[in-house]
Amino acid sequence: MPLKKTSGKDCVKILCNKFGFVVKRQTGSHIILRKETPEGAIGTVVPNHKELKIGTLKGVLELAKVKEDEFEKFQ
Repeated sequence: MPLKKTSGKDCVKILCNKFGFVVKRQTGSHIILRKETPEGAIGTVVPNHKELKIGTLKGVLELAKVKEDEFEKFQ
């Protein structure tokens, strides 16, 4: 099942509640998330838009090191 378009707000909720990220700060419409792991820190940036394009969402997940099929379960 392919990724669905989702809002930036919903993407942040899923990453924080299900994958352990925390909001570090917001600059304009970009929300910066961070997660500490034994291998080091992982960070990603989520645009706070009404609808994220699929390519943008894939980029966010790639930076967050979250597999698309794992993320899909919570959409």
